[in-house]
Order: sequence, then C-alpha cells, then structure tokens
Amino acid sequence: MKLLLTEDEVLLSAAIAKGLRKRGYAVDCAYDGEEALELYSINEYDLMILDLNLPKIDGLEVLRRIREQDSVLRILILSARSSVPDKIAGLDGGSNDYLTKPFDFAELEARIRALLRQEFYMKDVNLYCGSLRIDTAARRVYWKDTPVELANKEYSILEYLMSNQGKVISPEELIEHVWDSERDPFSNSFRFHISSLRKKLSAVSGTDSLILTLRGQGYRMADEGALL
Repeated sequence: MKLLLTEDEVLLSAAIAKGLRKRGYAVDCAYDGEEALELYSINEYDLMILDLNLPKIDGLEVLRRIREQDSVLRILILSARSSVPDKIAGLDGGSNDYLTKPFDFAELEARIRALLRQEFYMKDVNLYCGSLRIDTAARRVYWKDTPVELANKEYSILEYLMSNQGKVISPEELIEHVWDSERDPFSNSFRFHISSLRKKLSAVSGTDSLILTLRGQGYRMADEGALL
C-alpha cells in the first residue's frame, strides 16, 4: 500500500517513514502543504497521514481542497493540536481518523491498518483466496496452516492483488501502490518480485496458477474454487 506522509518536522518524518517502510508500505514524504497537494495531484495513494501545523498551506486547508474532489482517499490526521475543537474541526473537515502527538508508533500502524481495511470493505483482518490466507494485522501469509515467508514487496504485491479479488490489476497499478514514487521500479525490481512471489506460492501450494497473467492486461488472483 502506498502512503503520503505530510509532516514538516524532518526527523519525525524520517522516523515514521522508516518504520512504515520496514512494515512493507511504500511512503512518499511531503514537508509542507503545497508539496502535499502537488504529490497528491500526480500520484495515487491508498492513505494520507496529515499534520495540521504545516508551512505554506495549513493542514486543514489541504484537507478541504482534497475533499472538494476526493471523498475516497483515507486521511489520518497526526497532529500536536489536541483540543476537542481541533479534533472536531479535523473530523468534520473530512478526515477519517485523528491521532494526537506524542503517539505510539504501534497505535499509528494499527490505525492505518484499520483504515485500509475500510477502504477495501473488509470486515475481517483476514483476506482469503481459496486455501491462501493473509492475516493483514500480523502481515503473515498462510497456505492452509503452513506459513509462507515473503519479503516486504512480495507481501505488498500479494495483499494488493487479494484486496482486489476478481479484478485484473495492471503492472502500472501495482507499481503505483507498492513502490515509493522516488524509486525506480522499472528496472528489474518489479519482474523479480513477481517471479519470486510466484515461486514461493508454488512451492507451498503445488500449483503455478495462484497468480494469473492476462497478456497485455495485468494480473489477477485465481478463482477461489480452483484453490480449495
């Protein structure tokens, strides 16, 4: 999943981004409201973490401008403004959640997971495709009861495909949601991770047909009935 982190404190931004990347998220960083709106206009994000005390354009104004055109993007306000009126203004302005500083990173990550589950209309922390299961809270993958050890990028690719069960996902869409914007996924990285993911799933399941390739279109998870 790809996140936009808008935080003007450089050290705090770096710490949050590092922690989220370790958990497999792709993270773009903006350090003022103007940069946040620019990145939002040219990239597709699954969730935005938004500080309110931003240079150039205030966080509430950033929120207002995004909500004028986008009611889908999940926005989590992360701010030192802790008064009840501030929280009301943020939530009434269109944010999906509000977390005050100082905060515990584990709580931030839990709130991100909860919001992403809402985006994909998940009532359960688990995603299923036949005997293949993802525990999105623990970021663990299982074939029946057998754990499948995946690298972060492999996990993120699989989670996005299973979150969009039944849809054909183009390589461009996968790259958009799994890699940071400043990275260059068009080297051999994308093909390598897709190939590695397929090999690991094949080794534990005994089938090469979990992730289907539709020539000229993209990728789709196999029909559930074929995997039982």
